[in-house]
Amino acid sequence: MFRGTFLRWLGIGLLWLSVGLALPAGAVDRITVFAAASTTNAIQDLAALYEKEKGIEVVTSFAAASALAKQIEQGAPADVFISADLKWMDYLDGKDRIVKASRRNLLGNRLVLVAPKGQAFPVKLEKSFDLPGAFQGRWCSCGPDVPIGQYSRQALTALGWWAALEPRLAAAPDVRSALAFVERGECAVGIVYETDAKTSGKVEALGVFPADTHAPVLYPVALVQGAKPAAQGFLDFLSTPAAAQVFRQYGFTVLD
Repeated sequence: MFRGTFLRWLGIGLLWLSVGLALPAGAVDRITVFAAASTTNAIQDLAALYEKEKGIEVVTSFAAASALAKQIEQGAPADVFISADLKWMDYLDGKDRIVKASRRNLLGNRLVLVAPKGQAFPVKLEKSFDLPGAFQGRWCSCGPDVPIGQYSRQALTALGWWAALEPRLAAAPDVRSALAFVERGECAVGIVYETDAKTSGKVEALGVFPADTHAPVLYPVALVQGAKPAAQGFLDFLSTPAAAQVFRQYGFTVLD
């Protein structure tokens, strides 16, 4: 128990150190944004745009929403949290670690089946199709604690494929890692977000899972308790037309 606790706090300490080292020298106003891995490209672009316009440094940390939520719970220095599902925002809400009044659903996304580029095959994402028998070897996504893993399990269960495919799952720590496995051909197929598939030139989308096979893919955002005053400005910025344009560029659905 002592060893596990020590390693957990060591990990948090290293995270804080990495955030500190990422802060530009002399920066006075800066905020830290913890965001789901699937938002990496869009949030990096928006952070750079916001810094240029407002002169406020935006430090970003991307990982699975589950991992980020646990880090925030344990005291990691985040000001804004963007999750890839409601579950982990609810988790922090239940721990009184977010500012409830600041919470809102920011984005939507879709679930897609992908294969390495040049290795696509005909697929029907419906119960009459035998997906487990349509390819050989492993498939990639994440475990059920990670949002993409939970959505994947829901969709495969609804279509009657989960029992056959569960033993063949190569679970990645986050959706970008799952995408990378498919890109390298280490998995015959993978389940990722549509936005992730669009950022890659090394995979092909085989199909979009029907919306009624899984919970809606929603991205809630909120201020973390104790957030710096400057964080409110960035939170507001995420709902501006300029931000919406960037999100749509990467394939997200922008919610009102």
